[in-house]
Amino acid sequence: MRSQEDEVLSISIDAVNTTDTAASPKKARAATTDIASSQQQLDHILTSLDADKAEDIVQIDLRGKSAIGDYMVICSGRSSRQVASIAEKLVDKLKHDLGRASRVEGKETGDWVLIDTGDVIVHVFRPEVRDFYQLEKMWVPAGGPGAEAPHTPPTSPG
Repeated sequence: MRSQEDEVLSISIDAVNTTDTAASPKKARAATTDIASSQQQLDHILTSLDADKAEDIVQIDLRGKSAIGDYMVICSGRSSRQVASIAEKLVDKLKHDLGRASRVEGKETGDWVLIDTGDVIVHVFRPEVRDFYQLEKMWVPAGGPGAEAPHTPPTSPG
């Protein structure tokens, strides 16, 4: 005998399964979750980083260059505490505002935090660690296209 809860759950699952999205996995994902586009995610990330006083924000366009994501964002915090705080706030904002769960590595030490949203990869570094690894040089040749460095915060009119 099925409980009322079981019936409600099966109806919800059946409703998702009977949509016309079976032919397209991408349509099926979009139908079952409300996920922001990579550009919307990038804009949201840059706004959050600016609000949390991240420094030297660099965005790199990876479209057509790598399958790891559409964009990479690299920034710095002044201390381990600020790096961890920037990362934590960003993950919370992405989840709350865009419904986007992110994978996070390195928050415990606060030297280098990696946040993977699927479409946008964010690296938050302490300045010394960032100087040591120099990720920007790995992804963008000197003077080459693909990076917008550094990111400047939006200015308000007036």
